[in-house]
Amino acid sequence: MSLLTPEQIAANQKAALETLFGLTNKAFEGVEKLVELNLQVVKQSLAESQDTAHKVLSVKDAQELLAFQAQLTQPVAEKVLSYGRHLYEIASATQAEFAKVAEAQYEEQNKKVQALVENVAKNAPAGSETAVAVLKSAITAANTTYETVHKATKQAVEIAESNFNAAATAATKAAQQAAAQASRAAKKA
Repeated sequence: MSLLTPEQIAANQKAALETLFGLTNKAFEGVEKLVELNLQVVKQSLAESQDTAHKVLSVKDAQELLAFQAQLTQPVAEKVLSYGRHLYEIASATQAEFAKVAEAQYEEQNKKVQALVENVAKNAPAGSETAVAVLKSAITAANTTYETVHKATKQAVEIAESNFNAAATAATKAAQQAAAQASRAAKKA
């Protein structure tokens, strides 16, 4: 008794290739977004560096220079945090696409395995009920384990995202406070 027909094997191979190419395209989309983000950052940094250089060259005394430096602290910190957020969003979106495909693949394979077990159970010789029951039990245990790991992974991702957002908020506040302190110190000098 053959478990898969040549048509089923060809269909499975075609589906696997479509999945591979789909994931490859998603990975390239993520890389494209990352390259685009980095190009924007470089262009913006060059323009800002040129502007900053012109402003520094027009400074007349040390107090004005200190005040100018204090003004630069907060925007730089905010830009670094913004870049980190964009980077995180790109990575998260790409990872979510991969997870969605993996979930769909798992569901599809699970259906195929269930159908195979049912087919084996129907065509099993008399007296093999125990072996079929053990096989079904093993598949159920594997599915339960997968679902538990999947839920734990989702929770871990949610916690990591929450922690990232909290850290970004704290860093923004710290940068704002540091800039305000530097500005006050420059005014006193």
